[in-house]
Amino acid sequence: MRGSGPQSEMGRVMGTVLDVVNQNNERVDQVTLDERIFGGTVNPYVLHATVVMQQAGRRQGTHQTKGRSDVSGGGKKPWKQKGTGRARAGSTRSPLWRHGGTVFGPHPRDYAFQVPKKVRAAALKSSLAAQAQAGRITVLQGLELARPSTKVLAGVLKVLGATGKVLLVLPAKDETVCRAARNLAAVHVLPVQGLNVYDLLAADRVLFTRQALSRLEEVLAP
Repeated sequence: MRGSGPQSEMGRVMGTVLDVVNQNNERVDQVTLDERIFGGTVNPYVLHATVVMQQAGRRQGTHQTKGRSDVSGGGKKPWKQKGTGRARAGSTRSPLWRHGGTVFGPHPRDYAFQVPKKVRAAALKSSLAAQAQAGRITVLQGLELARPSTKVLAGVLKVLGATGKVLLVLPAKDETVCRAARNLAAVHVLPVQGLNVYDLLAADRVLFTRQALSRLEEVLAP
């Protein structure tokens, strides 16, 4: 159900109710998503602006071409200016010549730019709302692995029915879970502080631990 009911004792605005499941996919409780975070309108503009910002920031910008001052050769005029019947030429490094320099070619640069902080916050809430409205959010009671085993983590995700691209959100970085997911190409693990619009929108299933969900609400809806 979805609506704007009265705030609870913790100040939470009533929203969608989801089951809380354990690692065996058994329901152990229910949790109400905060309407201020998961119930807003999806804004395509802020989503696009933020995703473009993230993609631009990830570009290496290490491309390089050689201009006429960088290529070898030249220095001497190939032939005299007049009387040969050929076109005038001043250097073999000219862009018109084979092995000559490149005109206006790319050089190393930083593509990063920033959108306003409020736009980034609105985009994060929009992406969370989009996943909630699509029914792609699952809340786990907790995720504990005895050892960093890829096989064990893959088995847990299979029991949970998490297929496709999976985003696993933890309250803080867990080295055991990160190492277990390292060989699973479709699984991405992030702490709450690292949650971002691009990875949220790319995920087919978003798994929050209950502690991660509480931490997210503390950050985005204090």
